[in-house]
Amino acid sequence: MGQSSHSGTFATQSKEMRDLNPREIAWRLARTRREFLRDAAGMAAGTAFMGASPFVHAATAKKKRKVIVITFGGGARDQETFAPGGLINIPHMLGELIPQSSFFTQVMNHGILGHYVATASLATGVYETLNNFSAVPPDHPTVFEYFRKDLGRPVSDAWVVAPSNGFNRIGESGCRSYGPGFGARVILPKHLLSAAASGSKVDYSHLLHDNYETPLYAPQIGDGEFELQQLEQILKLSVNDFMSHAKTLSSPDELSVFIAKRLMRQESPSLLWLTLHDIDVAHSGAFSLYVDAIRRTDRLCAELWKAVQEEPEYMGNTTLLILPDFGRDADQDSGGNGFQHHRTGDPASRTTWMMALGAGVRPGVVYDSPVQSIDLVPSIGAMMGFSAAQSQGRLIRELL
Repeated sequence: MGQSSHSGTFATQSKEMRDLNPREIAWRLARTRREFLRDAAGMAAGTAFMGASPFVHAATAKKKRKVIVITFGGGARDQETFAPGGLINIPHMLGELIPQSSFFTQVMNHGILGHYVATASLATGVYETLNNFSAVPPDHPTVFEYFRKDLGRPVSDAWVVAPSNGFNRIGESGCRSYGPGFGARVILPKHLLSAAASGSKVDYSHLLHDNYETPLYAPQIGDGEFELQQLEQILKLSVNDFMSHAKTLSSPDELSVFIAKRLMRQESPSLLWLTLHDIDVAHSGAFSLYVDAIRRTDRLCAELWKAVQEEPEYMGNTTLLILPDFGRDADQDSGGNGFQHHRTGDPASRTTWMMALGAGVRPGVVYDSPVQSIDLVPSIGAMMGFSAAQSQGRLIRELL
């Protein structure tokens, strides 16, 4: 199925942007997002000088503070989200999440636009240069290592829930000088399901699709013993109960959110990182599947925020950060394929956004000032009371 037509507004903007430099295009994208949110969600313009955050940065408060990061994996263009034609695709974000959030309209990614390497850069605060399809850890310390080492937190207090394509190494860096053994525990829901369904006659292939690009490397599933131990000992799920629930799900991201909510209930980690990936079905070239994935991701983000409000360990003391790893190619770039890929490195594929909700956040405010995706790690450090010493990002003052 081919790509749908776009509104005249975006066609006009595309023509205008051809004569602008990348910085001007990024600013135009940010301004368009702000104007859309003002009209659609009643958001107010914010500045970096609005005064102190409403969150009390006392030592006891930081000790109880929890942070959840959702990467809006695969990236979605404004045409299908923050534009009049995209309203129908993000009802939960517009109606429930954005009015409660501080929204950053101009988050720049100057690194490599591959999903694993971009997520590794988000997690380290450094633009990593590793092979996107290689089975290697990040070169620089991760946010999980900073958090656990600086604050003396146990391994159970930092978790990553991620798609299985290489992300099994995302929890701990290869930086030996920082000190091994301080990473996050990584749980790969598709590996869990593959191990649990071994020998089953039920077809779970729709939940086990590993990648929508052509990988040079795909990690091999082990014998399943470790995954089954995770199910029973950590998630407190029997194999039969897990498989029974999986039958009700329609996508890998639904499986990931189910696991994340189970972790919240059983382990209550203070730092939880969830990478969603369904939107990357855009690489298949099917516009309808890409839009369906945006709608599903919108719903799942709201579902996880609802879980934060319902879990006693998280209610009232949790900050939720939602941001894409990067965007997708613009229609007017002759080197790209529009919604399908993120190959050109044009401003549309590098200029994304971030939404912050919960503890320490000013609700209903939009910020246009440019920040970088690598600014996430030092900002989380300032929220939780640890130092991200080797990060190359800067503090996002509006969050502090």
